Amino acid sequence: MTGPIVVLGSVNADLVLRCERLPGPGETVHGREFKVLPGGKGANQAVAAARLGAAVSFIGCVGADDHGREARRRLAAEGIALAHLAEVAEPTGVAMILVDDRGQNSIALSAGANAALGVAQVDAAAALIGSAVLLVCQLESPLAAVARAIAIAHAAGVPVLLNPAPAQALPAALLRQVDILVPNESEAAVLLGAALAPAEAAARLRERGPSTVIVTLGAEGVQCADEHSNLHAPAPRTQAVDTTGAGDTFIGAFAAARCAGAPLHAAIAHAQQAAAFSVARPGTIDAMPYARDLQTALSPS
Repeated sequence: MTGPIVVLGSVNADLVLRCERLPGPGETVHGREFKVLPGGKGANQAVAAARLGAAVSFIGCVGADDHGREARRRLAAEGIALAHLAEVAEPTGVAMILVDDRGQNSIALSAGANAALGVAQVDAAAALIGSAVLLVCQLESPLAAVARAIAIAHAAGVPVLLNPAPAQALPAALLRQVDILVPNESEAAVLLGAALAPAEAAARLRERGPSTVIVTLGAEGVQCADEHSNLHAPAPRTQAVDTTGAGDTFIGAFAAARCAGAPLHAAIAHAQQAAAFSVARPGTIDAMPYARDLQTALSPS
């Protein structure tokens, strides 16, 4: 790598409650094992990449509160550079997460400080973005800030990975500046305006501009389309304990592997292995692997 992976994104406090099953509308169920954990898609992806050997810098916002101070402490402990993690007046973002005994989850978000990330803060980090080996963004931050960061990276020749989550329609001009697009099936459907088979969805999304599209399919693996192929890669089989953050683990691990020189499909396999490791353990960041936890070496394919 010649520079850091720069992650622009959200930082949340995850309020996690385990329960036997997820409640239906108007229903109350008994819960257990309540925990407050660090989270947010941006923070999750940054930690996943850092634990697998990448140099990572972060752009985002937290509140001047206990959740924000703890998030900053935890991210710094992972070796993530935080010069552009701003402290703002709004409270740190919060995610309310229910996890059932099958490992499935239901999540509600309050953006809080994440909504304060603005174009001016992104412009202040322009030199950092321009020096990056890869810019990673999601959509838990304001779209104007995300679009500005992508434009800066694109102008500087820095590859852009976009995880379009939570799902929303995106401007055509923005997608043309994205190099690697990583949606799940529902996010792909929102971008396309229709639910399509994974191979067709990946191909159609490539037509919008990204050179590589990876549609994540949960336990069914991923569908990856690039200029050479449109292939399905099955996921490693594992017993899911908690699927929260599996997609973020995949993205962070993929970014770390790709920036370390792994070919596309080797990086995907590495990321799938990291995601499988994470879902077999409770929690989000706490479940993410370090390099020593993964046995398969990255080899050219």
